[in-house]
Amino acid sequence: MLPAAARLRRSEDFRVVLRRGSRAGRRRLVVHALTTDPSVAVPATARAGFVVSKAVGNSVVRHRVTRQLRHLVSARLGTLPAGSSLVVRALPPAAAASSAELGADLDAALRRLGLPAPGSDAPRQPRQQGTAPDHGSAV
Repeated sequence: MLPAAARLRRSEDFRVVLRRGSRAGRRRLVVHALTTDPSVAVPATARAGFVVSKAVGNSVVRHRVTRQLRHLVSARLGTLPAGSSLVVRALPPAAAASSAELGADLDAALRRLGLPAPGSDAPRQPRQQGTAPDHGSAV
């Protein structure tokens, strides 16, 4: 379970992360990350919130997916920079996914955002929004 200080609770907090943060999508989930939030004093820990809509499934399925995501994110929260905020949005395929599959998608999304994920050597530099990735020059 996430400690109270590590949870996003207010809709305004979610809105800021979704609008100002970077986004990385995978098959089963989308991760929005904001590493510097100018509207809030920098908290001591990273914070996370979850969005699991009715499109994922009924109440039992949504709560199961939320518990799985909460467990996965709590294990990775200590590796994120202080003051960063994450919003993890589950997509309908998350309903049939195992924890290992959700964890792989979460790690891939975190790496894509330039944030440290378990098993990665060093964090990459986050891409600037609106720029294409550099794949080297063609000769």
